[in-house]
Amino acid sequence: IFDASGCDAEAITNYDNVYAFAKQLVVDIDMVAYGEPMVVHFAEHAIDKSGWSLCQMIETSSITGHFVDMNGDFYIDVFSCKSVDVKVCEDLIRKYFNPEKVRINFITRNAN
Repeated sequence: IFDASGCDAEAITNYDNVYAFAKQLVVDIDMVAYGEPMVVHFAEHAIDKSGWSLCQMIETSSITGHFVDMNGDFYIDVFSCKSVDVKVCEDLIRKYFNPEKVRINFITRNAN
């Protein structure tokens, strides 16, 4: 789980950038995409919430996120049954969105 604040306004509001980020993230974390990323602009009725929402299905689960136009914050969840290199994800987030701050929460799931 990655929460980022103070991102580059042009990068976070640019459809092509968000789409390219999703495509590259799948490659960088060695996942298999199921279809293309879905990137849709939501909550246009609420300026404090509006922004791109992202969903990329992957063979072992999903990548989801929401980018807030107004303040440059975003929230990404990389959920997978396969191991994910958190540093690789963070580096790509920094490359594409140049956030001032990134907060990472790593959760190990165990159904037993």
